[in-house]
Amino acid sequence: MKKVIRGGTVVTAADTYRADVLIEGERITAIGSELQADGAEEIDASGCYVLPGGIDPHTHLDMPFGGTVTADDFFTGTKAAAFGGTTSIIDFCLTKKGETLRSAIATWHEKARGKAVIDYGFHLMIAEANDQVLDELESVVSTEGITSLKVFMAYKNVFQADDETLFKTLVRARELGALVQVHAENGDVLDYLTKKALAEGNTAPIYHALTRPPEAEGEATGRAIALTALADAQLYVVHVSCAAAVQRIAEARERGLNVYGETCPQYLALDITALEKPDFEGAKYVWSPPLREKWNQDVLWNALKNGILQTVGSDHCAFNFFGQKELGKDDFTRIPNGGPLIEDRLAILYSEGVRQGRISLNQFVDVCSTKAAKLFGMFPRKGTIAVGSDADVVIFDPRVKRTLSAQTHHMNVDYNPFEGMEVYGEVVSVLSRGAFVVRNKQFVGLAGAGQFIKRAAFERP
Repeated sequence: MKKVIRGGTVVTAADTYRADVLIEGERITAIGSELQADGAEEIDASGCYVLPGGIDPHTHLDMPFGGTVTADDFFTGTKAAAFGGTTSIIDFCLTKKGETLRSAIATWHEKARGKAVIDYGFHLMIAEANDQVLDELESVVSTEGITSLKVFMAYKNVFQADDETLFKTLVRARELGALVQVHAENGDVLDYLTKKALAEGNTAPIYHALTRPPEAEGEATGRAIALTALADAQLYVVHVSCAAAVQRIAEARERGLNVYGETCPQYLALDITALEKPDFEGAKYVWSPPLREKWNQDVLWNALKNGILQTVGSDHCAFNFFGQKELGKDDFTRIPNGGPLIEDRLAILYSEGVRQGRISLNQFVDVCSTKAAKLFGMFPRKGTIAVGSDADVVIFDPRVKRTLSAQTHHMNVDYNPFEGMEVYGEVVSVLSRGAFVVRNKQFVGLAGAGQFIKRAAFERP
């Protein structure tokens, strides 16, 4: 079936222009003025931007953590993502020591099968770097199309890997063309500070932030960069929250190292004072790294504007306040880490970024879609509006003013961290590979319609 989007302004990472967009089947087949499209369905985008579908490079759906499981699975999570203008996600596949990588991947495929309404890929966690794992990685990258590997430097005795594991992973990634990601916080220091806080009777949510200082994030970021340089490999630092980490990444990029960084909307719009809310409300804002002092926001926005940070992921890891976050009522270490963020990523970036003059409209598209497509082996199939690209298209009305709220969001969780925030911009319709998922603000997608994305090896963008 043919579709033609008319009357809108096409926005890519490089250009902004008025044009019609012709879709045939799953692909964009023509872009131009007054396109002739006999028999095509006409889609009116007057007054709206026509954007490439957002790519969220950082999600946690149906993930076990802290004795519970995230509230959003691959159906509810991808549905909410679509309402927010995201048409592709990359979720984190967790592994266990002693388990084959293929076994873990099979588990994550089963979680997504028959549920995802948009396309998805996986990052693969590396818990250990023995000979079996390092050998298995070759087929994971070349056959499975999973070309990004995650190493945790935090969560001691849970996910944390040692420096030997990180270094071996970096070396192997250089050989195979995989991009290594790190959660950069010094887990040993955090473990000491946490135990000290509890011993002193400090159990409130704010101590989650106070026991995870920015210095620990900066140190771990610098250490990961040093190991990357030694291995002559490539590194992507996830969820950068503070100036200390930005500085390390900026220095590395000035030296010409293959180092990239991601931040998240929560670090751009919220600050540490949220954890001080009374009646345990601060638990809603417990995630890692924690929220920082407000002045870090300007540093992060400038880093996006200047290209020091390349992407914005949501780090969506949703737990209900009632029944899940409450597990830590008497001990902040038992509060499940994470928040519901997948749906409001583009809204925050457009309203707080473009509307406030912090980033340009083209940079907005770049950090929300294009750079992730390039870094994670999906470009030009994903991440742009171009002939031959997948018809992942968002019709976005920049004129609408609205209020973010749990009462109106589509995430399967009982609170919204941006509750009451007024934003400009609303997603009107979303197409994934040429099929409507959201049409005139109504869900029309199908569970299981999302396809697994096999991604190409890393190439420096």
